[in-house]
Amino acid sequence: MHGDGVTARLSAVVIARDEAEAIGACLDSVAFADEIVVVDSGSVDATVAIAAARGARVIHQAWLGFGPQKRFAVAAAAHDWVLCIDADERVSPELRASIERELAAPASRAYRFARRNRFLGRWLRHGEGYPDWSLRLFDRRAARWSEDTVHEKVVADGPVGTLAGDLLHESAETLASYLEKNNRYTSLQAQALLAAGRRTNAAKLVLSPLARFIKFYVARLGFLDGAAGFAHIAIGCFNSFLKNAKLMELQRRGDRS
Repeated sequence: MHGDGVTARLSAVVIARDEAEAIGACLDSVAFADEIVVVDSGSVDATVAIAAARGARVIHQAWLGFGPQKRFAVAAAAHDWVLCIDADERVSPELRASIERELAAPASRAYRFARRNRFLGRWLRHGEGYPDWSLRLFDRRAARWSEDTVHEKVVADGPVGTLAGDLLHESAETLASYLEKNNRYTSLQAQALLAAGRRTNAAKLVLSPLARFIKFYVARLGFLDGAAGFAHIAIGCFNSFLKNAKLMELQRRGDRS
C-alpha cells in the first residue's frame, strides 16, 4: 500500500464480465492498493478497456465457477494480502481508512466488514441487507476461497478481525435480472447439495422459508426497511423454497434411475 509506515503490500482483486457500467467506480475505490488485478471471463463490452485505463492488470480466464474463479484471481495477485471485491461493489472512505490503518501492523490474518446492499433504490439497514458481514481482506497464506461454484466463502485458518466501515453493494440490475440470477443460483445450490449427499423433505420445503422470514424480517428488523425490505426477504424466502424444491426434484430423478 502507498504511504509511510505501511508494511503489508496489498493487491485488490476483482472478477468481472460485462461490468462496464460499474467497474470504474469499483476500481476507483481501491486505487489505494499497491496493485489491482481484474480477472475477466469474456467481456464483450468496455470492461477490459476501463480496467486497463485505471492501471489494472487484466487477466483473461474462462469462467470456472465463483469459488474457483476467485481462487484463480487470488493466486494471480503479486502480494499475499488481498482485498477481494465484486465489480458492483465499492470500498467506502471509512473502510479504506480502516484497511490502511490495520495493514500498518496487522493483528489478524483475515478481516471481515459490513456489506451494505442497495435494493430497489434503497440502502437496506436491517434484515439480510445489513450488516451482511463479508470476509474479503486476508493473507492468502492463512485463508482462501472455498471451491463452491455459487455462494462461495473465504475460509480462514485462525481468528478473524472486524473492520469499521462499509463495503457498498450497489447493483444496477433490474428486478427481473435479479430474479433470473437467483433462479440460476438456486439450481447450482441444489446440484451442489445433491453432489454432497444432502437430502431434503417436505418439512424443509415449508420450514426453511418460514425460519428465514422470522429470523431476518422479524428478529433482525427487516420490516423497518419498508417495501424494499419486504421484497428483499420475500425473494430470499422464495429462494430457500426453490433450492429445496429443486433438490427434491433431483432426488426423485436419482431415486428412479
